[in-house]
Amino acid sequence: MDLQLFADAIMRVQDSISGSNAKCFVTVDGDRYNFMHALSLESTFEKTKEEIPILGRQTKGNKATGGKGSGSMEVHYNTSILRKLMIRYAKTGEDFYFDIQVTNEDPTSSVGRQTVILKDCNLDSAIMAQFDADSTYLTETLDFTFESVEMSEEFSLLAGML
Repeated sequence: MDLQLFADAIMRVQDSISGSNAKCFVTVDGDRYNFMHALSLESTFEKTKEEIPILGRQTKGNKATGGKGSGSMEVHYNTSILRKLMIRYAKTGEDFYFDIQVTNEDPTSSVGRQTVILKDCNLDSAIMAQFDADSTYLTETLDFTFESVEMSEEFSLLAGML
């Protein structure tokens, strides 16, 4: 194997993905909303692990036993969609779940696009009312959990990665 081939490969700056080119859609109660007012989103799937003692070793092993999905989305404070559902939950106890679809695509990059769908998201909390006389604009952060995740489109490998 010619390892020099890998040593000479570097990522082109054009292949970095612009964060502002993302698209975000939220599907709740069968309605699909373009969440163009979103500012940022980050979701994580964290594995749950148990330490496993192993005879003959000083160190313990780590075995995955499950996991949990969670995320946070910052949005402009200018829509009542999820707030109305939170009020419905407070009044009736009927909880709500929704899907978030995020597509990252930068036309300058050679890697194409990636689409991830966070399934059965559930809000932790929502701001009911706010103001700030000193603020240029209002935002809110929506923390949530999700039950599963799908990746319907994935980035292609960068030249030189394989």
